[in-house]
Amino acid sequence: MPRAHNGFMLWDVFCRVVDNFGDLGVCWRLSGDLATRGETVRLWVDDASALDWMAPQGAPGVELLPWTGYSVIPDPGDVVVEAFGCDPPAAFVQRMVLTSTPPVWVNLEYLSAEGYVERSHALPSPQLAGPGTGLTKWFFYPGFTPRTGGLLREPALMAQRLGFHREAWLAAHGLELRRHERLVSLFCYANPCIAALLDDLAGQPTMLLAAPGAAQSAVGGDRGGLRVHALPWLSQADYDRLLWACDLNFVRGEDSFVRAQWAGAPFVWQIYPQHDAVHAAKLDAFHERFGADPALRALSRAWNELGPWPEAWPRQDAWIAHCHRWRESLLAQEDLSTQLLGFVRSKKLK
Repeated sequence: MPRAHNGFMLWDVFCRVVDNFGDLGVCWRLSGDLATRGETVRLWVDDASALDWMAPQGAPGVELLPWTGYSVIPDPGDVVVEAFGCDPPAAFVQRMVLTSTPPVWVNLEYLSAEGYVERSHALPSPQLAGPGTGLTKWFFYPGFTPRTGGLLREPALMAQRLGFHREAWLAAHGLELRRHERLVSLFCYANPCIAALLDDLAGQPTMLLAAPGAAQSAVGGDRGGLRVHALPWLSQADYDRLLWACDLNFVRGEDSFVRAQWAGAPFVWQIYPQHDAVHAAKLDAFHERFGADPALRALSRAWNELGPWPEAWPRQDAWIAHCHRWRESLLAQEDLSTQLLGFVRSKKLK
């Protein structure tokens, strides 16, 4: 396969699936977005099984490759992206060293609102040891400010959001809201606070759409004013539309967290829990950046097992207005793929 052609590039994106689907979700969205812009992408992944439901149609311009098992390692492309410090196979990195024009090597980091992201974004990391000795790896940090790499956002996303018809989407999935019933989605890790959440949701007419996994395992059946509907695994495009359809979204990890912000509806984020509790600082940093009011901050911290369950939730009208303002502030910044393309091209010109 040729490298650069007609100004476009060949990208090698490496992804390891750790214990959930978020890493692969981000890498697939990035690969697909780059391909729609004319780039060619090889996505190397150690476990691609989730793509059977996440992206059943594949994506033009994206080739899926297994992580290992090659008798001959293919020549590297113009750009190598290792997602979240996953360390590409040593044999591939050695081929990068031997290439007459080494690829631009980018470590795409995890999303955070913490201050170090602005300080660390776009910094070089010269490789002084190991299979990549002599090369430079560049840190690329997604983020919420113009001094970061931005967020994944396809060029047509907001136009699709504007043209979305909720009733048609619900009907296509065999769903119909009752009069004065709110619609809530739940995608979560295992969480002992689900019982308290269900009690609150049951206090007014609510249809709860529970994603497969921990959500469906814990919610049980209908109660009070709460109707529960178990969702199948949804493709990424259909999950976006689920978020657009709902009045409130409970999301987890990174990929669904970002997509909830583009949806513009109220959301509550369950951050990936870490044993050393650094997730608490990451959650608080987002609260500060987002400008969460005290009621939302209390609900969010409680949902993340960092505080008591609140007696009152945020006012819905104020919550909606704030999410719309937040989305507008993000839309004023360049998206991640646009910034990444510009960054890589600037390095190739040197």
